[in-house]
Amino acid sequence: MSSPIPHPTSAIRKLVVDLAATSRNWALKAEGEKRIRQAAPPGWDVVFPRTPAVSDGDGGTAPAPELLAAMKDAEVYFGFGLPRPLFLEAKKLRWVQSASAGVASLLYPEMMASDVVITNSAVIMGEPIAEQAVAGIFYFVRNLDIAVDQQRRAEWNKAPFVSDESMVRELSECRALIVGMGGIGSAVARRLTALGCPCVGLRRRASEPLPEGFERAGTLDDIDEELPKADIVVLTTPLTPLTRGVLSGTRTDCLKAGAIVVNVARGALLDEDALIRNLANGRLRGAVLDVFAEEPLPVTSPLWGMRNVLITPHVAAVSPRLFWERALELFLDNWERYRAGMPLRNQIDKHAGY
Repeated sequence: MSSPIPHPTSAIRKLVVDLAATSRNWALKAEGEKRIRQAAPPGWDVVFPRTPAVSDGDGGTAPAPELLAAMKDAEVYFGFGLPRPLFLEAKKLRWVQSASAGVASLLYPEMMASDVVITNSAVIMGEPIAEQAVAGIFYFVRNLDIAVDQQRRAEWNKAPFVSDESMVRELSECRALIVGMGGIGSAVARRLTALGCPCVGLRRRASEPLPEGFERAGTLDDIDEELPKADIVVLTTPLTPLTRGVLSGTRTDCLKAGAIVVNVARGALLDEDALIRNLANGRLRGAVLDVFAEEPLPVTSPLWGMRNVLITPHVAAVSPRLFWERALELFLDNWERYRAGMPLRNQIDKHAGY
């Protein structure tokens, strides 16, 4: 929970809803716009710019004249992140609700120096992202990558599944290390634990209450001790100066033979070259990757041609319920809290980066 936000005393208050995403799945629907308008109390002006918004990654919108004009007297902004040019126009801004989970692109010097509050949408993305992560884990635990290859060749061959060298396992034989114990990491842990796979989590402060699904928690300082014990490593932590490169080349080289790496957070959390090397030499069983250091993933990347890599194009959060059932409920609840001077949900610590 956050501290209450002091409100301006101007007669007309403005909310800018910048959600005209180019992707149909992320764009605010007409019904959502109607709900926001209906929730607006007297004295509030709600503006819905039609400039196309970028919903990828931390989001962003080109500083088009329509948006620059709308931001001049905006008190609240609801969009996919907030590009710096728009922030610099928003002299009356008090609160930003990001429809994205990550906020790294919002933490420019002027934002850091301001008292503008940022809330994000990480908590609502936990369910679909966790299902994507678990699906990818099953893909390698049950040798489905081999099955897909054989099916394409019309090959009936039991040897990779039943030989002494087979990597087919049950989840109850595995141990997972989840780096990041927020909404996404906790959703992954609940699912894996329910399937018999014990989970250890790492986070900034180990003293916080232990979320459901974890048998214990440590801090990032414990990662070098925990990594060699893990059969599955899942990266769900936000990208911050502390977590950038957390799965370094040295640490990747120390992973248990046959380990599975899952990254559904940000590409810069791991060393892709080291991951590729350990996948190519067969030390790692597989990698489930939804995010990359460079997006779109270049066609020259060796990852494309590796059978033991499952690639998706940064779509783990996709769900018909996410936008706009969950996201809209979060915003409307927070907007009501904001107007009442109550603490907001999902407020981020700008200095911690999440």
